[in-house]
Amino acid sequence: MKMKKALLMMLLLALAAGILFLYFPQTTGTQPGNGRQVILGFAQLGSESGWRIGNTRSVIQAAEKSGIQLMYKNAEQKQENQIKAIRSFIAYQVDVIAFAPIVEDGWENVLMEARDAGIPVICSDRSVNVPDESLVTCFVGSDFYAEGRRAAEYLIRKTQGQDGPVRIAEMSGTLDSTPMRYRALGFRETLGDDPRFRIVFSQSGDFLRSRGREVMENILSGTDGIDVLYSHNDAMTLGAIELLEERGLRPGKDIIIITVDGEQGAIDLLKQGKINCVVECTPMLGDMIMSLAKKLARGEEVPKVTYSQETVFSDFDPGLQSIPARGY
Repeated sequence: MKMKKALLMMLLLALAAGILFLYFPQTTGTQPGNGRQVILGFAQLGSESGWRIGNTRSVIQAAEKSGIQLMYKNAEQKQENQIKAIRSFIAYQVDVIAFAPIVEDGWENVLMEARDAGIPVICSDRSVNVPDESLVTCFVGSDFYAEGRRAAEYLIRKTQGQDGPVRIAEMSGTLDSTPMRYRALGFRETLGDDPRFRIVFSQSGDFLRSRGREVMENILSGTDGIDVLYSHNDAMTLGAIELLEERGLRPGKDIIIITVDGEQGAIDLLKQGKINCVVECTPMLGDMIMSLAKKLARGEEVPKVTYSQETVFSDFDPGLQSIPARGY
């Protein structure tokens, strides 16, 4: 009888071990990059635009190509969802965490938890505002200040020799987000004290196409007319152009249109003359994120900031029609 009970207990233990094996991945004592697959937790802020969808695709494809195990979470435009995702990565004991913060503030507690767990953190596309900069290991993405500067440099060239005032409406991104702050700052500081340029309207469209249409409605009803629309992303621009055309206005002719990102839809409208300038902000950050993640998992030092290489497309370009397909 005792023998039967012992055999039954051994079978139950074996069965439990098998179940645990199925539900939890194997780990070894080796360091990541030296025989064990690196695990990266990536918390995306949402899927609000073609740019963001292209960014997500870039990360997923780069992880597959580089042999990194990716734990992916979509926060659906909610900071609390991103914080929850980061805490789940910490609990799982991933090797590296990367995330694109929807806003700059409110991250200190969860980032302290990641540091206490010994997990390095990459900020992708956007930055955070924390009193202790060591809470974030590095940033990879665009130079948003430079993007705002490039938009202003195009406008200065476009209006060269033109008397003022040049009335500008600004459609900004999500309030308190890094691109919103620095695209606005770079634009204003580059225009400087030139009295011709007047920003007569500025409102957030949250980087959303639907909100771009709403903000354009507010611009048309809240001003005596504008000469320039400076939009912080293509999704908002596309929504604004829809409304302009419904009102019988000719975007690109009656109003100079300057937009940031470089989605295929914006490039197509640039070729059609309905957008005058597209300041590129590439979403293709996946390879850079994976390279940094591997180095961090091995305990190597990495640059604090890694900027992507970007350009400007405008109606000044002689080869405008030959711009290749963007893929996003």
